Amino acid sequence: MTPLLFVAVLLVYHTPVSALENGLALRPPMGWKSWERFRCNIDCDKSPDECISEKLYKRMADELVAQGYRDLGYVFVSIDDCWSMPERDQGNRLVADTKRFPSGIKALAKYMHDRGLKLGIYADAGASTCRGYPGSMQYVSTDAQTFADWDIDMLKFDGCNVPDPKTAGLIYIAMTDALNKTGRDILYSCEWPLYQLEFKLEVNFETVAATCNTFRNYYDVQDKFESVQNVLDFYVRYQDDLTPHQRPGAFFDPDALVIGNFGLSHDESQTQMALWAIWGSPLFMSNDLTEVEPGFKAILQNEAVIALNQDPEGLMGVQIAKLGGVRVLRRRVLPKIKDSYSLGLAFVYTNQGGSPKTLSVSAQDCDLKDTRGYEVVDLFSNATLGLLHPNDTMSITINPSGVRLFKATIVGS
Repeated sequence: MTPLLFVAVLLVYHTPVSALENGLALRPPMGWKSWERFRCNIDCDKSPDECISEKLYKRMADELVAQGYRDLGYVFVSIDDCWSMPERDQGNRLVADTKRFPSGIKALAKYMHDRGLKLGIYADAGASTCRGYPGSMQYVSTDAQTFADWDIDMLKFDGCNVPDPKTAGLIYIAMTDALNKTGRDILYSCEWPLYQLEFKLEVNFETVAATCNTFRNYYDVQDKFESVQNVLDFYVRYQDDLTPHQRPGAFFDPDALVIGNFGLSHDESQTQMALWAIWGSPLFMSNDLTEVEPGFKAILQNEAVIALNQDPEGLMGVQIAKLGGVRVLRRRVLPKIKDSYSLGLAFVYTNQGGSPKTLSVSAQDCDLKDTRGYEVVDLFSNATLGLLHPNDTMSITINPSGVRLFKATIVGS
């Protein structure tokens, strides 16, 4: 595969306001988004419960509250493409589809806020959105102010239909400035790197991280394990280029959690959840919350895994070894003693067939090097493996397409 261009280049753009200065996304944001599960279904006559409409978003909001997701941190409800009218109004403002959103977006935002939730909305940096609705390219300031007037809490800014991908960054930076000028705190989720890489253009990830709170850099995740594996392969291949640029307020986004849909088994769902935790990625479910079975709900609501994901240091995990077909990923997390961190450890066995894999793993192979030792806990089973020192080994059995996820807490912290 031709190497992607991750060169840090000098940009002629003016210096953008740092994402950290807006005080948002100091930990990976969490919530629910519609795209992967519900796409651009606008036929409310045939699919009244599944079409892109205020009814759908209210229904999912109610489930976030009733089923306990909100109290675990899943607070965003994010509208995606296909929500607007085909044309702007006479003032060049975006207008929500009057049939599918009869109450309007501001009223929908109030519905969310009254329930302790936040509302996200979708726009596109191009002349039109990916599905042909009005884009923001010539109306960045107008749209930013419209979203602020509607009390929006998050903007997903896509990158379809930009005439010249080389200048797309100018539009993304302009939206940052426009959002800041509104005076409303709006979390800014960018698709900027994804489209730059798609056209084999250079990406200055430090500029992206200073412009956006979260940023996509790989294709949309699909409801199948092969897609999760592709994301894993990409993030491992380019981890040295990516990891220096993630921090509180600026997180790489590998896209939605598809857990609880149709394509992932229980083991595969644990694998996706573990990877997103190790990377410190945004946790946005895209599923029908009324249909998620208890076993999958338990994965999404695992408090120990969520805590690993939400570690305040905001560091991105990396692959540190590959042992007998098992990928070993490590994330440095709190608590720490001086420069010695506790670790999140994921052992991922991506073979989809055959028998479980048993490994005898040395602590050294897992980067557990502090002589004080580590208390090791399995985050999915809550089983305690006991105290592990650098010269010790542990035996681990992993199901095909499965994962074992551990927190190794440094002793004395």
